[in-house]
Amino acid sequence: MKLFPETAIAQLEFDKVKELLVNYCQAEYAREKAKQLRIHTRKDFVENELRQSHEYRQLIANSIYFPNDYVLNLSRELKLLSIPGAVLNGDELMQVRKLAESIEKIFRWFDAERRQVYGGLLKIIDGTYYEKVIIELIDDVLDEYGQVKDSASDELRNIRMSLYRKRNELRKVFEKIISKLNKAGYLADIEESFMNGRRVVAIFAEQKRTVKGILHGESDSRKTSFIEPEETIELNNQVHELENAEKKEVYRILRELTSKLSFYSSLLFSYYNIVGEYDFIRAKAKLAIEIRGEYPVIHDKAAVHLVDAYHPLLFLYNLRQQKPTIPVSVTLGDDKRILVISGPNAGGKTVTLKTVGLLQMMVQSGLLVPVHPSSQFGIFKQLMIHIGDTQSIEFELSTYSSHLLHMKHFIENANGRTLFFIDELGSGSDPNLGGAFAEVILLELVKKHAVGIVTTHYLNLKVMAGKTPGILNGAMAFDEKHLLPQYKLIIGKPGSSYTFSIAERIGLDKQLINRARKLVDEEHFRLDKLLNRTEQDLQQLEKREKELNHLLKENEKKKKEMQQVLDKEKHKQQVELLKEQNRVSEERIAYLKDMERKLRQVVLEWKKEENKSKVIKQIDALLFKKDEKKVVSKMLKKIDSKYKEVGGEIKVGDKVKMKRNHQVGEVLELRGKRAVVKIGMLPMQVESKDLVVVEEKPDTQKAASN
Repeated sequence: MKLFPETAIAQLEFDKVKELLVNYCQAEYAREKAKQLRIHTRKDFVENELRQSHEYRQLIANSIYFPNDYVLNLSRELKLLSIPGAVLNGDELMQVRKLAESIEKIFRWFDAERRQVYGGLLKIIDGTYYEKVIIELIDDVLDEYGQVKDSASDELRNIRMSLYRKRNELRKVFEKIISKLNKAGYLADIEESFMNGRRVVAIFAEQKRTVKGILHGESDSRKTSFIEPEETIELNNQVHELENAEKKEVYRILRELTSKLSFYSSLLFSYYNIVGEYDFIRAKAKLAIEIRGEYPVIHDKAAVHLVDAYHPLLFLYNLRQQKPTIPVSVTLGDDKRILVISGPNAGGKTVTLKTVGLLQMMVQSGLLVPVHPSSQFGIFKQLMIHIGDTQSIEFELSTYSSHLLHMKHFIENANGRTLFFIDELGSGSDPNLGGAFAEVILLELVKKHAVGIVTTHYLNLKVMAGKTPGILNGAMAFDEKHLLPQYKLIIGKPGSSYTFSIAERIGLDKQLINRARKLVDEEHFRLDKLLNRTEQDLQQLEKREKELNHLLKENEKKKKEMQQVLDKEKHKQQVELLKEQNRVSEERIAYLKDMERKLRQVVLEWKKEENKSKVIKQIDALLFKKDEKKVVSKMLKKIDSKYKEVGGEIKVGDKVKMKRNHQVGEVLELRGKRAVVKIGMLPMQVESKDLVVVEEKPDTQKAASN
């Protein structure tokens, strides 16, 4: 992305965001990449980097381990690998092994399922492969501590075996000498030590001529002398020779191993870059978590649609101060390309401008931004900004001259892929003349199809924005009652500067304020007052709208609660009905079981009893109980005295009589060949063929009315 001026990164505070990102990087590769963070102008690059940051943020949020713990800086060691004849020591080779091991873990982490889910992170290892030979070569030579193994070569094994034997022999001879000198009382407190790589005995200085050998030195106090006994001189020489031979063989083995690994130097460099890339992506994910960044929608066009966007640095500052941050929502593009923001000073105009600019730079550099996920960002190829006092002593330019010089660059270079920001357009000159130039500049930028935000106090620009296609007004909300800015952007209307209101707030003499009002053009003052009143009315409407929405939500909540109560009561009634039906069914089952038992008994008695008539009477008494017949007869007479059978088609609401048990009820519902009949308080389903329509007799109705 082309930036104008060069200080745009500092003016929009993108450099501070990069510093935050650098602090999260661990590898030198990642830190350098964060310092030189690129702002891309290709949609595929932007989307790829945003997706990678989003996927890693999801890993952190879900506590999923990703194997990129290895973050040591190996640029020097890998450069040596590519140089013929270079030799890496054991520790350096173990770092190379850790690099290869880390890459192995990363390749293993991407199983079939994760390859589908984390496609963005998978792209980092596309085009490379894991080479297991690198670890095998190192493991054949070095142990886990980075020391060359005895098995690295036959020569080294033989040298170390000889060295072991000679050291043992030297130790035994020394022990005899020390024992002998100790008995003679020649030994100092230290007894023995090493000097110049040779094993020596420590004796009192006055006895140094008594012990034959080579004097290697004395202590600082001159009380102790260090002598190599003549009995051990040859053995020390042999041990020294073997140690030198061991060093030469170890060096040869390491040089050979380095030479073999140099074949894979370019592959190891790619491994190093991969680990650095994952560290860089992790840093972007951690920054996103800190600023509550989201993954917005990206379009390959010049447009901005921000929903609940925050300035990340302001958000972090307010978070530390435990203060709220007011979000901003802006939509620019297509038919509405330039936003003119007006309102009082210190009301948040410049912060809004900087928020949009900084977030656009962050998105195009692959950083997640603090917006609602439904936000949409276009791709711009150049960004221009003009904020604050730009006097230039070097070029002898005044504020307004410098301002016009910047505007000249804007007009000459702006196009349909330009995003621009101008703070206080036309300021620094006579309001009428500056306002006229500001109108001309704004019209030119509209013709160029550039997208941008302009802040102003000029009334003519507010009027122009209201009637010019492609330009729309915006205002920063202001609480006139308490004379405090609300830092909230309202799209669609211009704002008052609240010049006189602020003057009253700071306690300026009312006579001075009134004199100033008289000096202002009446139409100008009336329009500013109208803007003031309109803004306050809109705030009241917005407040009432919020209250209405709150009441609607409460009403909806109560409606849901009432429906739950009704559903619960209905369910309760159904449960009671089922219980009653189950009780009746249980009584019938018990009756049938009792009848079965009695009939079995009758059958047994039939077989035993010779007088069959007696048994028949028992059967008659069992099946046709006299009392029940009387009860049924009485019930039938009562029903017949009250109702008369009408017959005909059964309809809902009819009175019907059950043919079997002669009970009367009301038809509630018809379900095919069955009817739901309410008898007493209990509804029940009955076959329609078992019902007959009845109606009350006239005599019964008269008695009831009397």
